[in-house]
Amino acid sequence: MKSLAKDLRNPLRTTSSAPSPARHQLKRCLDRLTATRVPGQTPPIGRLHAGSLVLRCAIGGGGVRRDKREGDRASPAGSWRLLSAFYRSEKLHIRPSSLPMRPIRKDMGWCDDPDSGLYNRPIVAPFRQSHEKLWRADHLYDIVIVLDYNIMPRRKRRGSAIFLHCARPGFAPTEGCVALAADDFRRLLPRLSQRTVLTIR
Repeated sequence: MKSLAKDLRNPLRTTSSAPSPARHQLKRCLDRLTATRVPGQTPPIGRLHAGSLVLRCAIGGGGVRRDKREGDRASPAGSWRLLSAFYRSEKLHIRPSSLPMRPIRKDMGWCDDPDSGLYNRPIVAPFRQSHEKLWRADHLYDIVIVLDYNIMPRRKRRGSAIFLHCARPGFAPTEGCVALAADDFRRLLPRLSQRTVLTIR
């Protein structure tokens, strides 16, 4: 647990055993992603602009809000840097990425209890307070990127576990994250780095 928290405090620290990206790959990394809600769609759905690509994406069931609160199911409006990623190494063979990548273990989770000192931080099970499991039976967290929303500093009840992850079938709304089709995510991953900023609006 201490090492996971340390990685968040120092997101430039590489934690992956994956091959280092080639120099030419760094030149192709995207500076910006933009997720926008498609007008007039109920339940909410979005589009993700990534360079010349326009991809369908899922957004929070509560839409997009600037005053996000824990449990409102809204995606937080604003611009959020990509910090690091987790992935299911036994299910995916992923191409090298410029993001720090950590394989998901069965004991990994993320605290969503606003009264916990580890609110919006990675945790290691067993853990008594409310948390999400990163090791899931479905495919949603086969790849999951941590955004810097409410990370430094943290504010109680302003939302936790805001990720970029894989979408449910039919792009069903998320609990506040942005989600992509798994194939689109794998295609995009080599072009993402800690310089990439995701703007949600």
